[in-house]
Amino acid sequence: MKFVKKPSALAVAAALGWPGLWHAAFAQDAANAPVMGEVVVKAARIDDKEPFVASRIDAAGIVPYRAASSDSARLLERLPGVSLYGAGGVSSLPAIHGLADDRIRIKVDGMDLISSCANHMNPPLSYIDPTNVGSVTLFAGITPVSVGGDSIAGTIQVNSAAPVFARAGEGLLLTGQAGAFYRSNGDGRGANVSATLANEMLSVTYTGSTAQANNYSAGGNFKPAGPSVGTSEWLAGNEVGSSQYKSQNQSLAFALRYAEHLLELTFGYQHIPYQGFPNERMDMTLNDSHQVNFRYLGQYTWGSLEARAYHNDTRHKMNFLDDKLTLASPAGMPMDTEGKTTGVVLKADIRASDRDLFRVGGEYQKYHLDDWWPAIGPYVPPMGMGMAMAGMSMNMMNGSTFWNINDGKRDRFDVFGEWEARWSGQWLSQLGLRSSTVWMDTGDVQGYNPVDYGNPANPNSIPGAFNAADRSRTDHNLDLTALLRFTPDARQTYEAGFARKTRSPNLYERYAWSTNNTMTMTMINWFGDGNGYVGNLDLKPEIANTISATASWHDAAREQWGFNVTPYYTFIQDYIDARRCSGGAMMTPCDRNNVTATTGFVNLQFVNQSAHLYGADISGYFPLLQGGALGNVKVTGVVSYVRGKNLDTDDNLYHIMPLNAKLALVQRSGSWTNTLEGVFVDAKTRVSEVRNELETSGYGLLNLRSSYEWKQLRVDVGVENLFNRFYDSPLGGAYLGQRPMVYGTAVPGMGRSIYAGMNLRF
Repeated sequence: MKFVKKPSALAVAAALGWPGLWHAAFAQDAANAPVMGEVVVKAARIDDKEPFVASRIDAAGIVPYRAASSDSARLLERLPGVSLYGAGGVSSLPAIHGLADDRIRIKVDGMDLISSCANHMNPPLSYIDPTNVGSVTLFAGITPVSVGGDSIAGTIQVNSAAPVFARAGEGLLLTGQAGAFYRSNGDGRGANVSATLANEMLSVTYTGSTAQANNYSAGGNFKPAGPSVGTSEWLAGNEVGSSQYKSQNQSLAFALRYAEHLLELTFGYQHIPYQGFPNERMDMTLNDSHQVNFRYLGQYTWGSLEARAYHNDTRHKMNFLDDKLTLASPAGMPMDTEGKTTGVVLKADIRASDRDLFRVGGEYQKYHLDDWWPAIGPYVPPMGMGMAMAGMSMNMMNGSTFWNINDGKRDRFDVFGEWEARWSGQWLSQLGLRSSTVWMDTGDVQGYNPVDYGNPANPNSIPGAFNAADRSRTDHNLDLTALLRFTPDARQTYEAGFARKTRSPNLYERYAWSTNNTMTMTMINWFGDGNGYVGNLDLKPEIANTISATASWHDAAREQWGFNVTPYYTFIQDYIDARRCSGGAMMTPCDRNNVTATTGFVNLQFVNQSAHLYGADISGYFPLLQGGALGNVKVTGVVSYVRGKNLDTDDNLYHIMPLNAKLALVQRSGSWTNTLEGVFVDAKTRVSEVRNELETSGYGLLNLRSSYEWKQLRVDVGVENLFNRFYDSPLGGAYLGQRPMVYGTAVPGMGRSIYAGMNLRF
């Protein structure tokens, strides 16, 4: 499918073949300009050390994992403090120190993307394929204000590869790569290609990828084999229903450089025709996204300047895939969403002296959301009282369009200033302040029909009361970060800091309105717990206060060995949690049984409460053997622990990852790299009672990976869950992948999967 008008072949040839045209456009002599490498401009820093509290994965660290998963969020699993909420095959939701989803600022190629779905099926990281990821940077907990904003957990920056240009005198450069993979579990397969045509000043790059898989299998039976009740599908006892997916991504990028200046313009297109969600009642039946991303980056004598403008238009649909679609209702329950995000960013790094570096900037984001559910048929008036009860069920989705979010708006304007100072060779400090204003509003709503949902013009009805309320909200938020680094010598580094971070509610948290029936409430759910949710117009922004410290011991080059310890504590004022909705008549979503139930699915409302989280991350790497017949062998490890509690109710916070560790032996010899990895997770017994969260048992898994590189060819093979161990994923949520959707079964993790991938560079 075309998503951008391609320039003619003659125009491309002219642009690439005659760099003098570009020289004339700049009216300067190219001979006097300095030659620049592939990374054209580097951000100004006082020193060349890693930024504060940041963890990075470069391209070399990403490549071994591309064949194992098509979910870009899984690239983060090896970083300290990161866990993943289970979702669709390409749509996991990352969590940092127990805080997930919208509480994290996620930037993909500099764009702040927003999930446009009542189930958050299209989170930001789902818009980039792992084969197109060039680097990942994680700021956990205490985040500099220059990279934070509208988040309380941290920041994740995922970028594709930097543009490539021809070297001086090289002429035209044609380079690229092509790859393919296969995974045994779920019959996963896919391919990717990229190609670049460039001279010294202009670079044009196309990237494309496709990935798909059938339902995956667990390591053992977790339910009886048989049909998904009422559907045409038969599922094996170990088959995880509604876990299939298909995803396609394409982009066309132009980059122009001259001297110390770089211009980039990228057009992106995503098409996901289907993606099942085993922990949600709905599935994705379409996700089409068009993106335009423009960036300028320039280096000046006083520092650097960066400007960006981007736009993302997403058309999203939900309904039931075959494992959930009943024969009695072949229309299912269609749900449509359109989200549009437009943003502009301007920021500068100003080197005031050898000691002082200032970062200043501003950004504006405009977000618009429509979420509507088409009726599946005309409304049929019931006859008589007995027929009225039957008519209510028959007409529940009949009549007119159900407006969940109508003309929703969430606009944000931020300004920030940050001062980084090198006081001596040992002491470095950073102090930052960020001001954010968030404007939110939405239009009138209505149910499918006035009999079952109430007259939207009557203020005594549920939609009418929402329509009569003042729905406009303005939040004034303030972030503050103070960090200090002490480096007594080349082998040890200590950091400590404090951060105040704020996040305003998303549109669904404030404006989801229907408590008419459980069906409509359960459509609002990005937690995978099977429960129903309703918004709250009175929600306040979350305010998180975090203190954290990191002690790091390492060799002078940070290449041979390293050991890091990071304890942290976060207190959150007005934490957006949930409480059981109450006050409804019997047999309604908010009746007395809903309040007292200790099992089963329940209905909840978002509310502000107080919470705290604390824990620690430990990571390290050490050499075991160097040289000899086995080559170089090292051990790596990450251990993470987090505890989260609601201080108002004394309940445990939802979806908190239990104590877990990842340990690996990595052997490198010549062109071979082999890895033996163990994953160990403790039992999850501290669960959220208000949500009736399920407990899970502890487990251990063994993974094998091997890669071989020969000239331009790379081959990756591996086995995940080598012993086909059955386990329930602690963050996988409730199993809703087939009918009947009953309480009490957790989504299991994937059983043994053998995979192979090949990549050829040219």
